[in-house]
Amino acid sequence: MDVTFLGGPRPQRGVGVVAPFDFALDRELWRWVPDEVSLHLTRTPYVPVEVSLDLARLVSEHETLHDAVRTLTAIAPEVVAYACTSGSFVGGIAGERAMRCAMTQAGDLPSVTTSGALLEALAELDVRRVALVTPYTVSVTQALEEYVAEAGVAVTGCAYMGLTRHIWKVPYRDVAEMARRAVDGGAEALFISCTNLPTYDVIPQLEAELRIPVISANQVTMWAALRRLGTRAVGPYQALIDPAARQSGPVLPDVPALPALPEAQALPDVPGLPDEEQQQEGWT
Repeated sequence: MDVTFLGGPRPQRGVGVVAPFDFALDRELWRWVPDEVSLHLTRTPYVPVEVSLDLARLVSEHETLHDAVRTLTAIAPEVVAYACTSGSFVGGIAGERAMRCAMTQAGDLPSVTTSGALLEALAELDVRRVALVTPYTVSVTQALEEYVAEAGVAVTGCAYMGLTRHIWKVPYRDVAEMARRAVDGGAEALFISCTNLPTYDVIPQLEAELRIPVISANQVTMWAALRRLGTRAVGPYQALIDPAARQSGPVLPDVPALPALPEAQALPDVPGLPDEEQQQEGWT
């Protein structure tokens, strides 16, 4: 069969993505991407270090990011994103800016990071008071709180899971339960941290329930990267992305509310660090 009349595939615009070695949600990133854009992912080298702020620093070293961005330049993306929340906030605002500068110099193209995109999204939504949900341990969560506070945004409440492995396996109902714990009457938005935590489908449901914008690590990363291309991320019923949802609040189809966890499975308040068996991968 002669298919030459088809003329070949449609032209594509590229977004390069540098992800930590344990990133497991490639498919979720694609859900925010319009048809005319392709994602080109590369990962940082494996580092056999216990999950901690030290590991966040190691996978975010400028030399590591430089090498990762250089591998992407062969396919000529128009923008590159570092999809790691903790790795991009661990050095504070100055560290995040230096990280972007190093990436831009390596590839001679615009660069974004997850934590930089978070601050950009908060400014876009005019948010000065935010609640946080993280899957992290207490020390990593506190570093995120300090990063947000450094930007002049007050943290009104915070809930964390104390996990350091298999974060990509956390079900939506656990994310929803943590969101309910974190949000109080003073929060103007909720941020769900960690690019390894699934959030795409839970965002509109939580916005409808909590009546505030809900933003997540992967969402803001893709939103900020696609803005550099002059195009929009795809996210129905998500206030950051969907103008109709932002102006009038989310209007959802008739979908049952996400259930709360049964009493026997309720997540603990996690007063300190997790058990030793949790000190594994899965922390981005």
